[in-house]
Amino acid sequence: MTPVDLAGFPLQTLPPLSAPPVVYALCLLTAVLWGFGPILDKRGMDDGGGTLQASLVVVLVDSALYWLALAGLALFTGSAPFAAITPLAAGIFLGAGFVGTALGRLAVFAGVRRVGASINSAAIASRPLFATLLAVSLLDEAVSLGTVAGIVVLVGGLAALSLSRGGDIGGWERRHLAYPVVAAVFFAAGNVARRYGLELTETTALEAVALNETAALVALLAYAATVSDADRRELLSAPRRTYAYFTASGVLTAVALLAMFAALAHPAGRVAIVDPLVATAPLFTALFAAVLLRDVERVTPGVVVGAALVVVGAALVTLG
Repeated sequence: MTPVDLAGFPLQTLPPLSAPPVVYALCLLTAVLWGFGPILDKRGMDDGGGTLQASLVVVLVDSALYWLALAGLALFTGSAPFAAITPLAAGIFLGAGFVGTALGRLAVFAGVRRVGASINSAAIASRPLFATLLAVSLLDEAVSLGTVAGIVVLVGGLAALSLSRGGDIGGWERRHLAYPVVAAVFFAAGNVARRYGLELTETTALEAVALNETAALVALLAYAATVSDADRRELLSAPRRTYAYFTASGVLTAVALLAMFAALAHPAGRVAIVDPLVATAPLFTALFAAVLLRDVERVTPGVVVGAALVVVGAALVTLG
């Protein structure tokens, strides 16, 4: 007898997703670096930094690093960058940079300022839910029952984190969670678009991420040109130490984003595997915050429980 769901439709058992160790290693590296990045961002914000300033500095730093890396490869290997990329794929990476990076980063830093690094990172990690839905509907990816169960547990962990009364020691309102959730939607859409672009062409992960971040930088500069004179003065008058925090965050972001692109570029780097594993970053953010942000954030037992559920969810996704 064929099993059915509550609505009476037949259930299908899909073949399990799997990937070689290199994909999991790249995802873990991304998660650790993105777990530590919010610690630097929170310090920068508390020292007088702003949302637009943080977004611009981070994207400027990682864009510069990517273009330097491309120039170095061209110099030492004699290869021509972007020789294999098609106009359609280039447009996809540029569009993903505008949505998944520029808009996403603005929402991220707004969330860090209001709810704190640990809660913000946790809410952003709801991204796998949106990414998987988009990947299934747009990329025709198969998702195993184990992967679905892992995502459910992972999202449950994020809910526990959001209800843990942790985060910014000054307190925050529930409506402020909209910032990281919106960022999660932007990031999910960007990841699905990047995966599609990588399937269309033989371009390298470095070339793809350089286009992505360059588009984000142009978008953020255009936005900066439209803000009020007072906002621009605030951007330029931020304390110097805040630029140091955001620059370090940009370096970590550059390495993390390149690692994630490399995972997505791998033949087995399906969105339904990469995105949930990268989303374990809140676990590392909670650990780092407990040690390094004691004066500005609370890491409550609820945060610990939520982080543990995120780990379990990630394990289910990996074994799925």
